[in-house]
Amino acid sequence: MTTAAEIEQRLPAKLATFVRSVRFADGVATLVADASGLGRAAATELERELKAAVSSIEGVADVRVALMADKVQRRIIAVGSGKGGVGKSTLTANLAVALARSGRKVGVVDADIYGPSQPMLLDASNSKPTAEGQTLIPVESEFGVKLLSMGQLVEPGKAIAWRGPMTGSALGQMMDAQWGDVEVLLVDLPPGTGDVQLTMLQKFKPAGAIVVSTPQDLALIDATRALDLFRQANVPVIGLVENMAGYLCPHCGKGSDPFGSGGAEAAARALGEDFLGRIPLAMGIRVASDTGQPPAANDGELGEPFARVADRLGDWLDRA
Repeated sequence: MTTAAEIEQRLPAKLATFVRSVRFADGVATLVADASGLGRAAATELERELKAAVSSIEGVADVRVALMADKVQRRIIAVGSGKGGVGKSTLTANLAVALARSGRKVGVVDADIYGPSQPMLLDASNSKPTAEGQTLIPVESEFGVKLLSMGQLVEPGKAIAWRGPMTGSALGQMMDAQWGDVEVLLVDLPPGTGDVQLTMLQKFKPAGAIVVSTPQDLALIDATRALDLFRQANVPVIGLVENMAGYLCPHCGKGSDPFGSGGAEAAARALGEDFLGRIPLAMGIRVASDTGQPPAANDGELGEPFARVADRLGDWLDRA
């Protein structure tokens, strides 16, 4: 007579490693398997293989498989700015790459519905997400970062003429996608304080937010508004990043500050927020970004400022 122990012994080794318990009574075999870390498709395949293997055993009339998985503690980090043109998307992409290089499981949602740029920054313009039913499956970039963006879902160069409810629906689909083992989800918010930002803050409740600004006074005024929005929504502000901070002439080597210097750091101090670091205004960063090769993917000089900011973010994640 077949027993639960015999069923367990006859499982193929590759399947037995997932099985945590086996019960057998009245011809029904019930298996509990650990599917931690597996995506939906892999978990479904595991269930199918277990049923096929056990149903072939003499005396087994029915097979039931219960999959258990550790729930991923996924934290959403919003990256915002009060105005456009401050390099928020470039910072988001490089932070994601730097975090992935440090061993974290990272995803990026390009929530800038009308001006998506993450597919170009992460060299994923030609990759299209798939779906399981109504659930999107993010694209795997070559940098170890999963990505979803409207730039992957619409025809290149086509204007997205949507009203607020439609943008909220698109954001929801990307946020509720099959992110698998992603632990940190960076959300590249559009500039300003409109519908997408409000939907993100109210519905998905980020664990924290980073505000990006250039050094000049006008940008800092808008950054202050973004800070105030996060505060009103009770989203902890991780800190400010000063982008385009200083320019080193590639010909003469002389440094200059076309947008001013230290403004974001001074603003952070005045507002009681942390200053995470500054990113220089460098031709190399622009060229690398346009070609889909984030500087943070390498150990070169241009990647160092992003790595330092990512380290500060990593420290915050470990403490939070």
